[in-house]
Amino acid sequence: MKKPLLLILVSCSLLAVSSCNLSTDVFEKDVRIPGQEWESSFKPEVRFDLKEADTATLFDVFLVLRHSDAYNYNNIWIEGSVREPGDSTVKSQRYDLTLATNDKGWLGSGMDDIYEHRILIQPHTKFRKPGTYSFTIEQIMRQDPLKHILDVGVRVEKAK
Repeated sequence: MKKPLLLILVSCSLLAVSSCNLSTDVFEKDVRIPGQEWESSFKPEVRFDLKEADTATLFDVFLVLRHSDAYNYNNIWIEGSVREPGDSTVKSQRYDLTLATNDKGWLGSGMDDIYEHRILIQPHTKFRKPGTYSFTIEQIMRQDPLKHILDVGVRVEKAK
């Protein structure tokens, strides 16, 4: 009885690990928010590597956000910063991201009381240099800490 269960668990684990490598056209990394309370001083950093061949490719950059149904706002203000490989300067931009409307409710996909949003913030972006890019995500809402945020991240995929 234990062997079939173990075999199923090992098979599922291998499938989950291998599925991360099936598509080289997508990169996504999420960072857990400690205690589901996003302090303005906590600025998650996400890094990804770009190969020389991909510098001619257009990419779409998404902000990924997961929150509970108890989140109190229809939007979130984010400051996103990116540092290019070999560069000490950082380019930043503020985003007012809509998470819900009065008509439709939460716009992201949901399961039970957890909602996930993948919001396009930089369409058709060209990364000019190969190497490691560093994204920093900061919440700039008036409430500090911002409660009921589970994790935040960046998704980069080849533009279609």
